[in-house]
Amino acid sequence: MNPMLYRVSEFLVGLLFGLGLILSGMTDPGKVIGFLDLLGNWDPSLALVMCGAIAVGFFAFRLAKKRTFNFMGGPMRMPSSQAIDRRLVIGSWMFGAGWGLAGFCPGPALVSMAAGQNQALVFVATMVLGMVGYELLDRFIHAPQKSATT
Repeated sequence: MNPMLYRVSEFLVGLLFGLGLILSGMTDPGKVIGFLDLLGNWDPSLALVMCGAIAVGFFAFRLAKKRTFNFMGGPMRMPSSQAIDRRLVIGSWMFGAGWGLAGFCPGPALVSMAAGQNQALVFVATMVLGMVGYELLDRFIHAPQKSATT
C-alpha cells in the first residue's frame, strides 16, 4: 500500500479524534475535574462521552480479536497479557492521580497544547519526563533483573 495513504489516513483519524475531544469537552480541564469531583460540584455530562467510548471500544475490540490483519493490511497485534500486577496498578493509580490533579489525560493534553494552552504544555512536558524516567528505570533497574532470571 502507498505510504502516503498511510499518512493521510493517520492524519484524518487523528483529526477526527481531536475534534471529538474538543466537542465533548475533554480538553477543558475544569469540565474534567468537575466530572471527577463526585462529592463536590459534580458535572455528569462527561459520563455520556465515557459511555460512548466504552461502547465503541467494546465492539471494536470484539471485531479486532477476530481479525489477523488491520484495515490497512498490516498484522493485527493485540495485547496477550491479562495479568493485573503491581506495575499495572501503580501505573493506573498514577494516571488517575495526574488526570484528577491536572484535568488532562494524554490525548486531550496534546490537543490542548496544540491549541496554545500553557497548562497543557506543562502537563505534556512532565508526562514526557515521566515516560523517559520510566524507560530509564526499566532499562537500568528492571532489565538486569529480567536477564538474570532467564
